[in-house]
Amino acid sequence: MTTNYQRFADLTFAGFKELAVTDGLSRYERIGFPDAYRAGREADILRDIRSKLTNLEARNRTVLDIGPGCSDLPAYLIDHCCWGEHEHELILCDSAEMLAHLPDSPRIVKRPGRFPCDFPTTEYAGQVDAILVYSVLQYVFVEGSVFDFVDACLELLAPEGQLLIGDIPNVSKRKRFFGSEEGARFHREFTGSAGRPDVWFNVVERSKIDDAVVMAILARARAAGFDAHVMPQAPDLPMANRREDILITRP
Repeated sequence: MTTNYQRFADLTFAGFKELAVTDGLSRYERIGFPDAYRAGREADILRDIRSKLTNLEARNRTVLDIGPGCSDLPAYLIDHCCWGEHEHELILCDSAEMLAHLPDSPRIVKRPGRFPCDFPTTEYAGQVDAILVYSVLQYVFVEGSVFDFVDACLELLAPEGQLLIGDIPNVSKRKRFFGSEEGARFHREFTGSAGRPDVWFNVVERSKIDDAVVMAILARARAAGFDAHVMPQAPDLPMANRREDILITRP
């Protein structure tokens, strides 16, 4: 069966709400991914997240997942935070339609709505030890203000708290990859064509995150007194060759 990749292009918060209640979709398709991109890979993704968001390995912390969706990844995170030895309070912020697919627990707080406008930031200011924003920033970039979103996250961090903005589709990184010999080979195998992919540098691409956006987020966080770093994904993750993570820590 041929995957309709266009179906998952240009998604919005409202579009994800619709996917959450659409019959006949897999749990990966509900979060905007073809099955081939996520099926059987999300335990590896959580392992990579845990290697960076190290406060998840502590006990009795407050953890916030913004835009968890409803695939295996939030289920694994719930197991790690709530059912095992860590005993975290886990706050999940997403649409009510997405959150309805996730289990309830005394250790889980569901906050339906869009972050930050529907989230009680004052209540949690300076109280959150670990914030996960995974494969979400690209939608914020199109629909809202990235700086407003990141600033709101930073305000929530407790001392030594960590914010992982993960799985960022950086078009500059993507171009560098597809401009390489390895990228050309990957393109041939994926498309079945004999040619090289078209790669154009130094052009404006609206609605795409590039190096300038990533570096601006780092500069914004550092100017506000936080440590901030770009981090590569583990090489065995499905899109590590064209996506990357940002880790921000409050000293």
